[in-house]
Amino acid sequence: MGKKGKKEKKGRGAEKTAAKMEKKVSKRSRKEETFLYNELYVYNIRKDTWTKVDIPSPPPRRCAHQAVMVPQGGGQLWVFGGEFASPNGEQFYHYKDLWVLHLATKTWEQVKSTGGPSGRSGHRMVAWKRQLILFGGFHESTRDYIYYNDVYAFNLDTFTWSKLSPAGTGPTPRSGCQMSVSPQGGIILYGGYSKQRVKKDVDKGTRHSDMFLLKPEDGREDKWVWTRINPSGVKPTPRSGFSVATAPNHQTVFFGGVCDEEEEENLEGEFFNDLYFYDATRNRWFAGQLKGPKSEKKKRRRGRKEEPGGGSEQACGEASAQGPVEVVKEVVAEDGTVVTIKQVLAAPGSAGQPQSEDEDSSEEAGNPVPGPCPRSNAMLAVKHGVLYVYGGMFEAGNRQVTLSDLHCLDLHRMEAWKTLVEMDPETQEWLEETDSEEDSEEEVEGAEGGCEDEDSAEESSAED
Repeated sequence: MGKKGKKEKKGRGAEKTAAKMEKKVSKRSRKEETFLYNELYVYNIRKDTWTKVDIPSPPPRRCAHQAVMVPQGGGQLWVFGGEFASPNGEQFYHYKDLWVLHLATKTWEQVKSTGGPSGRSGHRMVAWKRQLILFGGFHESTRDYIYYNDVYAFNLDTFTWSKLSPAGTGPTPRSGCQMSVSPQGGIILYGGYSKQRVKKDVDKGTRHSDMFLLKPEDGREDKWVWTRINPSGVKPTPRSGFSVATAPNHQTVFFGGVCDEEEEENLEGEFFNDLYFYDATRNRWFAGQLKGPKSEKKKRRRGRKEEPGGGSEQACGEASAQGPVEVVKEVVAEDGTVVTIKQVLAAPGSAGQPQSEDEDSSEEAGNPVPGPCPRSNAMLAVKHGVLYVYGGMFEAGNRQVTLSDLHCLDLHRMEAWKTLVEMDPETQEWLEETDSEEDSEEEVEGAEGGCEDEDSAEESSAED
């Protein structure tokens, strides 16, 4: 081919790459939008149904707020703070308002009281006796950001705020930590996330894995003290975005989360779907391990008696059952893109405890039953000893996926997860456009169009 032909081909390749980049920019302008809600939904456990409840004059749309249930007045849901962002991201601000939903009358009320916390997101709030205790969070503006470690109390009888000044050395400023009330009446605080500026336009994030106890000093509700505690047992790996709920026997159950690894300008996240229990009475962590469904065990036991000649298969099953098993789920987006979710599951009953001969440990365990896929920021609730996990988010490449599935687990039996609502691809919300399809096309055309196209493709990926 002559020089003229080569130049024409390179020119066509460059034009195609430029058109593709323009297409990406237009797609991102359409797809990179944020949608916030102020809708209220109720899930009926007996009927296994979701119901949208329309109540006039609700709080403005928001996210990263806190909501706490208390039994006063026939049941109340208290909501504080959070943040708002317009779909195009041009408007962003933090709330410092306090709202209560009266369940008996199905009415919203904004409670105006001075002396409360400043506007913030990522804080934590728990109900303690007849008070709401609030800790930490962060505030971000276009110029700067700040993380908090202050503590406030809201009195549910007098509807007044007071800022607490606990003695002792407490947690450093952070957001996204987890708080729960211990059986002894203290407040447990664990983990969280914060970042600090190390140089101009460069921030360094920190995943906290320390634990503190906040309790009244000498039984006085107006005087508090921080104490750092160091539990024994199997601790969770460092992470943020995990969820917490109060389990039976006054234990605290932790689920999921994400471990973000920062390398220069890249941020890669490893998501989790494991369970951990914290026993405040014994000050000890426990890893949650599922035993597997009993019905499956009985069927396998009968099956082995009927097939005495299956010794080689049994040996093979034993070898595979003891190792981790990879479960693959595929989620199809509306544009036809397939996102693959891989879970590496340990075999049920592999909690490191000795098993009896009657249980036939290897084959009795069988294949693990998959539950919720790895995720962060899921919602947790425990009712009648059953743990419910709803939604959350995970990342697949450059995509952030919001989830709307619902799962439950009997915490007394600890046998297997049950899926109540599957992930629905039609209702999934893609928060960021993926470039996988275009990238694959660029690779082909880059080979066809020569070095100029390769340079264009590199510049495109750097901008992404």
